[in-house]
Amino acid sequence: MSMKNLTLILAFIGLVFTSCKEAAPQIEKRENVSLAISGMTCEIGCAKTIESKLSKKEGVFKAKVTFKDSLATIEYDANKTSKEDLIGFVDGIAGGDLYKASESTEKSKDHTCTKACEKECEMKEKKECKADCSMACCTKESTTVTE
Repeated sequence: MSMKNLTLILAFIGLVFTSCKEAAPQIEKRENVSLAISGMTCEIGCAKTIESKLSKKEGVFKAKVTFKDSLATIEYDANKTSKEDLIGFVDGIAGGDLYKASESTEKSKDHTCTKACEKECEMKEKKECKADCSMACCTKESTTVTE
């Protein structure tokens, strides 16, 4: 076997081993953050616009902006974005002159349950919780509790 053939075989084997190596899939790291947003003046033009843009941002699974509470609740992949990045993103909407976001400990007062919460709360058709339910979604002021 000539040196040229041996070099070609070794190069081919090296190519096969390096090209077949798959990157390990990164596991989603789901986190939630609530952002207080100042500068919103209306439900449709401001809150819905921010919600729409956040929902389309890479790494964001779900975003809900409540105008009444001046609050954004965001579920995101911490491997792809961060709280700081989300705050900067909101601050940059509309050229960076209108909105100012900061992390908040407040939660939206709207009664919106996740599927897990619905199961835990044994939600009924009208989204009412049983009296003995202790889940956060059932203990909110706006929730009607049934016996």
